[in-house]
Amino acid sequence: MTDVQIIRRAISSASLESSSFGDEPDIGDLYVPLSHIKALKLASNIVIGGRGVGKSFWTAVLKSRHLRATMQEYVPELQNLEIFVGFSNVEDIDSYPNEDTFQLLLSNNYVPYDIWRTVIIRWVAGKSNISIPTNTWQETIDWFKSEPEKAARLMSTSRNWNGLIVFDALDRTSNDWQRMDEIVRGLLRAVLWLKSYNGLSAKVFLREDQAARTVFNFPDASKILATKAELTWSRHDLHGLLWQRLINSTDLNANILREICQNATSRTLASVNNSFQLPDEMKRESEAQRKAFEKLAGPWMGKDKRRGVPYTWSVNHLSDGRGQTSPRSFLAAISQAAQDSSSRYPNHEYALHYESLKRGIQQASEIRVTEVAEDYPWVPDVLSTLKGLNVPCDIETVDQRWMSSFPSGPVQVNTNRLPAQHAERGWSGIREDLENLGLIETKKDGRVDMPDLYRVGFGLGRKGGVKPKSKRD
Repeated sequence: MTDVQIIRRAISSASLESSSFGDEPDIGDLYVPLSHIKALKLASNIVIGGRGVGKSFWTAVLKSRHLRATMQEYVPELQNLEIFVGFSNVEDIDSYPNEDTFQLLLSNNYVPYDIWRTVIIRWVAGKSNISIPTNTWQETIDWFKSEPEKAARLMSTSRNWNGLIVFDALDRTSNDWQRMDEIVRGLLRAVLWLKSYNGLSAKVFLREDQAARTVFNFPDASKILATKAELTWSRHDLHGLLWQRLINSTDLNANILREICQNATSRTLASVNNSFQLPDEMKRESEAQRKAFEKLAGPWMGKDKRRGVPYTWSVNHLSDGRGQTSPRSFLAAISQAAQDSSSRYPNHEYALHYESLKRGIQQASEIRVTEVAEDYPWVPDVLSTLKGLNVPCDIETVDQRWMSSFPSGPVQVNTNRLPAQHAERGWSGIREDLENLGLIETKKDGRVDMPDLYRVGFGLGRKGGVKPKSKRD
């Protein structure tokens, strides 16, 4: 077996799946971008990020005392904390109401502010060994409302512990925008309420579209809005994450990936807590980082420099309309490129063939389109009508496609989850929503463009760009 084949096999065996589904990540998968440190600090009550940037990942990490211990260098204040999850994508009816329970409570005229405070009070009571009614959520809320003085004393009782309560996946609380806004607004009010109690903190992970709505419309909201942090990924952090996963691959041939990293940095990889640690040069935009990726994919996206450099090309073609690339898309593209190279170009001199990187973009785009459909079911209905168009194109061309498919306007677009936020304003409102989500962008000359991350998956063309996947592929 050649070195190239060994490298491909090692890449394919590495942990390049970034969806944690609430499970505790492996310690070797843990990479802390410097830009995320602010978001992890206790002072940041609000953390905002798009799909696949790490909200649920960090929720799972924060929940794990074992993983938090490995981050002492970055966020020492997380040590010796009692961390509790107050809502997430993992159902835990004893810790917080699920979607159905939320809807029942709201239909019975319980307000979100009280529901969330009850979640917090249950947590504090349990940790403090104080008995309160907990047979049902309605019972606990009724006790809280009928015994406000006892509840206040419970929250003010001297404790021998400090705690952080984390909230994630709040889009799972409702299928209606107005109701979800009420739920999130109630939670943020509860976070503000919690700030008056020493030793207790909260962290709320929000999607960008949630934070852009009316959830901060309440008195003193500025006090928590000022603590906002964002989860973004720079190009060097995406490559740093990739190499963190590669050097910790459990494949028997993974030593060759560690050798590439060591040769690029002229440093021996250190092993701490049974995981290899990435040298600092591989965590920033550096010659070492570029050299290491060039060892995998070569210097050019073709036979010469006219086609671009794989190190930058692979990230640029996965960015959305706001210039942001998620780690989930990047890792999926690299994983697919390794598999495709192995099957189509077994004798290529590099592990990742440039044509396979393009197919990796196709695969990542399909995954992203599926994710968008899960979060915003109206989006594929609207954008599928543009299939076959070449972008950039005139707004009138786009609107004509939509009007032909939906003569009655956006109201005709069916969805069993959250609808477009500004659908009542017609197709201009739909375009605004698509732009806010990074799915399209309006160029300076007024034409509509779509980033490759979505263009390929939705079947639109671009002169000289990555082609949408065909049946032959």
